[in-house]
Amino acid sequence: MKARGLSLLSGGLDSQLAVRVLERAGAYVEGVTFSTPFFDCAAAKKAASALGVKLHVVDFTADEIELVKAPPHGFGGAMNPCIDCHATMIRRAGEMMAAFGFDFVATGEVMGQRPMSQNKQALGVVEKSSGLKGRLVRPLSAKLLEPTIPEQEGLLDREALLDISGRQRERQIKLAAELGIVDYPSPAGGCKLTEEGFGRKLKDLRDHEGLDNRELVELLLVARRFRLPGGAGVILGRDQHENAILKDKSHLGVLVAPVNCPGPTAIVTAAGELASSDLELAKALVAAYSRSDRLPGNVVLTAGEVPRPYSREPFKQYQLC
Repeated sequence: MKARGLSLLSGGLDSQLAVRVLERAGAYVEGVTFSTPFFDCAAAKKAASALGVKLHVVDFTADEIELVKAPPHGFGGAMNPCIDCHATMIRRAGEMMAAFGFDFVATGEVMGQRPMSQNKQALGVVEKSSGLKGRLVRPLSAKLLEPTIPEQEGLLDREALLDISGRQRERQIKLAAELGIVDYPSPAGGCKLTEEGFGRKLKDLRDHEGLDNRELVELLLVARRFRLPGGAGVILGRDQHENAILKDKSHLGVLVAPVNCPGPTAIVTAAGELASSDLELAKALVAAYSRSDRLPGNVVLTAGEVPRPYSREPFKQYQLC
């Protein structure tokens, strides 16, 4: 009788190896990946196709936003609640395990690979928080951990599992060649929450407009960001594609755009009433980024005409990133 496992699949090398090692240990494996605005699951889909495994794609946005508001175990170097995020993903996978009749949930975690989220204590916290004690298999480091229930019951061959630890990747790369895994991304993480610049934008939105509006959260992935003295935020398009996105989201605030020359579209947002001084400053900001070189006088805007500033320099003090 084969064990049936759900393995978290990001598309990275370790998550792909976990699938192949589990199969070598006698398991039938399906993948599960979690989709949010902060993480692109394209790599997971590509990996699942190459591995020949069924992939479940789960929308994780609401879970992620709640964790970013107040993570029980805190943040990493940026706005990344790694421990709580991982535990919640595993808990969600555990719910699927119970619903679909699987025997265990697996991950590609390697003991000691990430100092904050993959030390022995953190691995234990994740297992406890997820509610999957005994049913969470880490096949790449299994021999360094206590045997899980599928191993104890003889559903998984423990001898076929591994004892990898540390940040070096030589063993994984060698094993990938042995198992025919040739296409995998560099180990850069891939999660926007780990990026310092993105973290500043996310924290700013959380502290002002809040994170309950999913459309505003998704707009963090595009455009420049400014926070004006009166508390208003300005989302300023950088190209034609971003301008089109912002025009489509004009219901989120006040739309400001040039009408007599090329330039950026902007949405001005506020948690409460928009201060008139902030609106005038936002209009001046749009005018400053417009291309009115051949036009004398003012730049005409959808929200009213303002003199064109000759420099963008004054606005840099308000720019988040």
